[in-house]
Amino acid sequence: MTYESMIVETIKINGHNSDAINAYTARPMGKGPFPGVVLIHHLPGWDETYREFTRRFAHHGYAAISHNLYDRIGYGPSDDVAAKARAEGGVSDDQMVGDTKGAVQWLRSQPWSNGKVGLIGSCSGGRQAFLYACKRDDIDCVVDLWGGRVVQADDDRPEKQPVQPIDMTSELSCPLLGIFGNDDRAPNVEQVNQHEEELKKHSKNYEFHRYDDAGHGIWYYYTPLYRVEQAIDSWQKTFAFFEKHLSA
Repeated sequence: MTYESMIVETIKINGHNSDAINAYTARPMGKGPFPGVVLIHHLPGWDETYREFTRRFAHHGYAAISHNLYDRIGYGPSDDVAAKARAEGGVSDDQMVGDTKGAVQWLRSQPWSNGKVGLIGSCSGGRQAFLYACKRDDIDCVVDLWGGRVVQADDDRPEKQPVQPIDMTSELSCPLLGIFGNDDRAPNVEQVNQHEEELKKHSKNYEFHRYDDAGHGIWYYYTPLYRVEQAIDSWQKTFAFFEKHLSA
């Protein structure tokens, strides 16, 4: 039996405007080099789900980091902090980009990094991951898990998220993997179709996988949203995508 171990810790990184924010990290023991994965948490917050996802990537040989976009809002149970975040209209796109840039730079600066970093997010984090990949060119690939509001209605352009990410598609800087449920309402099938048409229009490198009998939150095993077969398949596709684009 091969010995396995990992290093898991909460650290501080420099986020937007050089603010110190918390981040949860996990990586295999050893010198590496390891490919990196940055995880953008969902609207329910910087919670146990994203700690588990972070450790799962480490188990599969990645150095992973999940930064707390709600760090400035307060501390306590993730549900309570997320409720405060929603009441404040979420975090601004500019702040999200700055915080995520800090996580990317932290990974790249580590002596055990192989120099490549992928980005992944679900729900609101899926939207944010795609947006980041359009605003910056410092990641090697991006995964959008059922990201809502990539397509925003005309009356859904709040001050903190003034531009819909789909309008930034021409600036997408790296390969994209999209995972969607055909029963989802945010994004719905029509919105995913719009997203795909824009990617085709601009000749972007992407692959979308759409699952029948699945809606939002395919991976959330602790909720009625969980779909076993679709989750297994889409996890496998995610690992294959990262292996393709992040291996040395």
